[in-house]
Amino acid sequence: MKNKKLIPVGGQALVEGVMFQGRTESASAIRRKDGSIETFKQPRLLVPWVQSLKKVPFLRGIVALYESLKNGSAHMNFASDRYDVDPSEDVTEKPEQKQNILMVIMIAIVGVISYIFGKLIFNVTPALLAAMFQNVPALSGHVIQNLLEGGIKLVLLLSYLYLISLTPLIRRVFQYHGAEHKVINCYESGRPITVDNVRLSSRLHYRCGSSFILFTVFVGIGVYMVVPIDPLWVRLVSRIALLPVVIGISFEVLQFTNRFREHRFLSVLGKPGLSLQLLTTREPNDEQIRVAIEAFETWERSELGQPDVQREG
Repeated sequence: MKNKKLIPVGGQALVEGVMFQGRTESASAIRRKDGSIETFKQPRLLVPWVQSLKKVPFLRGIVALYESLKNGSAHMNFASDRYDVDPSEDVTEKPEQKQNILMVIMIAIVGVISYIFGKLIFNVTPALLAAMFQNVPALSGHVIQNLLEGGIKLVLLLSYLYLISLTPLIRRVFQYHGAEHKVINCYESGRPITVDNVRLSSRLHYRCGSSFILFTVFVGIGVYMVVPIDPLWVRLVSRIALLPVVIGISFEVLQFTNRFREHRFLSVLGKPGLSLQLLTTREPNDEQIRVAIEAFETWERSELGQPDVQREG
């Protein structure tokens, strides 16, 4: 198993389930009300010019974000539509796997706009709050104001993640997030994908989107150092205009930390992101691990062109 060539794989947590995606295929699995596991798979929609942009440093981060939202939208819809349906009222048809391309693109665009809108609020609010302290001599300098703004942003992020983690639904999603990481770590370690092996694997992973979000906070502090903080409108506009730059650089930092995660000294660069995952992941139970394994194996068979395996529960 250790000599087996690994296929690059990523994933995300769903409502009562997990999704995995590789170069050309994606698949998800959810736990139904009756305890059974239902799967859904579809080819990734690969647009040639988009794939070309993924080779351009700093620009590929924005493209990766778009693709993640685009390819994940169908699986999120599948999970939200199916997990709480009473099996006695079930419909035999599964979600259409060959989706209208225009519809998928539109859903992805809406997802990107929603993400950017959230990021705008997340960037503008700390800037406004920090500006309120400019009359305080000890907090009025350019460097201090940027550090204060970054600190406020970090507090808002941690508070938000902590508060939503207290809700039962999000807590379970975070458990499935942990199961997703455990399966990928088990796979990348070369061990057989079994419940016991997955359970012993780490729930933290260097390529996680949670790490990416944290990196945008730190990268933003550095990027915004090069623009003035006065007048206020310039400060706010710069936070909006430079958002693509922050996203692009943060993606490169994420890739760098993953590339050197085994390095004796450079591995420390990824530790802050891993620490944040202590909030965004939870230890999954064995039933959740089984769902993640089913999703992974469905994806792997599809990626390798192997036939499906019929299973119960």
